[in-house]
Amino acid sequence: MTRILTSLLLLVLLQPAMAQRKYERNYKDTMQIYTVRVEGGNFDLGADDEASDRKMAHNVKLHDFMLGTYEVTQYLWCTIMDENPGGSNRCFDCPVNNVSWTEVQTFLEKLNARTGHHYRLPTEAEWEYAARGGVKEKLVKEKTNPRGGVNEFLIEDGEKGERRRVKEVPGKRYAGRSAGPQSIAWYKANSQDHVHEVGRKQPNELGIYDLCGNVEEWCSDFYATSYGGKHPVENPKGPASGKSHVVRGGSFVSDANELIITRRAAYLPDTKSVSLGFRLAEDVK
Repeated sequence: MTRILTSLLLLVLLQPAMAQRKYERNYKDTMQIYTVRVEGGNFDLGADDEASDRKMAHNVKLHDFMLGTYEVTQYLWCTIMDENPGGSNRCFDCPVNNVSWTEVQTFLEKLNARTGHHYRLPTEAEWEYAARGGVKEKLVKEKTNPRGGVNEFLIEDGEKGERRRVKEVPGKRYAGRSAGPQSIAWYKANSQDHVHEVGRKQPNELGIYDLCGNVEEWCSDFYATSYGGKHPVENPKGPASGKSHVVRGGSFVSDANELIITRRAAYLPDTKSVSLGFRLAEDVK
């Protein structure tokens, strides 16, 4: 009788782990990665009227690239790495968190070997450009300033139905069609102190979700306290070396002013946090 009770107790204790492993194995047969093609263009990276590490605003030209529609989920991470680092914050359709920059490199190596792709982290220039909406960035009316730098906008001509470029237009603060973060981001004011499933808020003009909020996102660049100059640059990759890497985007524990698209942070490559994750990028062939 004692053996039977012991066996039943072990079965009850192991059932959640067994269910999770089964869930992960099943997902491996249906792995899907969604990306958006971001049309290249020129824009001003950074802002002259914000924190010192966002100066100076300078013109950048980017080629076309692919960017993840969603932040990498715990589901996808489990599929490749056979473990979930989310701790008590387990939610397979939520962004993976508690992953260091170094661990992300291992994940990318395994993912690329498995898929035949060449996924990577986005550069911070690519991240900010996509967060702005790329060539589709639209001016969002709001009463407060500053508005996050300048960019080149495509303006719809209502009478002729044409699109024309207007330069030196004040940029917007958040990665979406809204002037405020509530409808586009999970952050301190609405997250209830935990991550949420990806893609539940409104996307930006490119159809990309959660660029502001949910989890902060690792970029490939080494961090520098200032960047840019007077001369335009093409496809910048950041400094050649450094101690920390750039993080963008704000998270579910961030205040609204930490969600703006020009905000930068620097974390050592072995840093882990429940509010820190990433999304995929890829060159266009």
